Amino acid sequence: MSKPMVRILLLVVLAVAIALGVAYRQHLDVAALEAWVAGAGTAAPALFIGLYALATVLFLPGSVLTLAGGALFGPVWGTLYNLTGATLGAVLAFVIARYLTSNWVQARFEAGAGGRVQRLVKGVEAEGWRFVAFTRLVPLFPFNLLNYVLGLTHIPLLHFTLASFVFMLPGALAYSYLGFVGREAVAGGEGLIRNGLIALALLAVVAFLPRLVARLREKPMLTVEELRARADSKTGLILDVRTATDFVGEQGHIADALNLPLEELKARLTDVGDDPERPIAIVCRTDRRSAKAAALLARRGFADARVVCGGMTAWLDQGWPVENRSDTRAEGANV
Repeated sequence: MSKPMVRILLLVVLAVAIALGVAYRQHLDVAALEAWVAGAGTAAPALFIGLYALATVLFLPGSVLTLAGGALFGPVWGTLYNLTGATLGAVLAFVIARYLTSNWVQARFEAGAGGRVQRLVKGVEAEGWRFVAFTRLVPLFPFNLLNYVLGLTHIPLLHFTLASFVFMLPGALAYSYLGFVGREAVAGGEGLIRNGLIALALLAVVAFLPRLVARLREKPMLTVEELRARADSKTGLILDVRTATDFVGEQGHIADALNLPLEELKARLTDVGDDPERPIAIVCRTDRRSAKAAALLARRGFADARVVCGGMTAWLDQGWPVENRSDTRAEGANV
């Protein structure tokens, strides 16, 4: 049997297994699972890790298993087993996606298909392990699906594995401890209030992580001196997100800047180009509109879009030249 046929057969088998898992996921009996694993004796940790990995591949709810792991093995060993099972399952899904479909996806991209999706993939690849770390720390992304999606990129397997294991730790610890507290509550164990407070504190930390990580991922602002150096060396793109009126108005604009008003940016992203690694310096009157534009570009996969601190106001304070003739064309160019 040829390799393409083998891949198609495996893809069909996987699709059927996932469909069955999703269809019967509401019948997952946690009590029966705990009894089964607990009755496995010394093999219980290995059995639990294997079940967690399989559940991850088949889109079964990991949160239920994480709570069960904490209840069965305690906060320390439960965290380790949960984390190991989740990482193993994530790696399996990643490898399956890469083996089954990545060549087809890459061929589609090389043929010119993909558009926005291709730009997003390139942006993810440019960030590499940092993107994996962000998605693991911020529980806003569908974990099971994301493992397969990331397998379609060129992110190295080792980077994916290490980033997943390390940066899933806070969430695994919080939910494992919560499962442990739940078991203690049912059993009436001592120190219930203290353990409950610890669990709440861990959950609060996990809930705060998205805001913290978002701040850490923000690109540092460019100074106007750095912008001047880019303009002089014709490096990257200068993107002016003020209105068309302001672009040719009192402050004028920097030579060769591309004017895409913030309100139109989302609809005119093709004007920015399709290279996600192209350096983009964003300017406005100060830097407020530029910050919104940078966030939008980051979400669309542009990895090097940076706000110019102070914008045109800071540029003019330096006494540097601008163009402000009403007949100046608002067209972009590499600068």
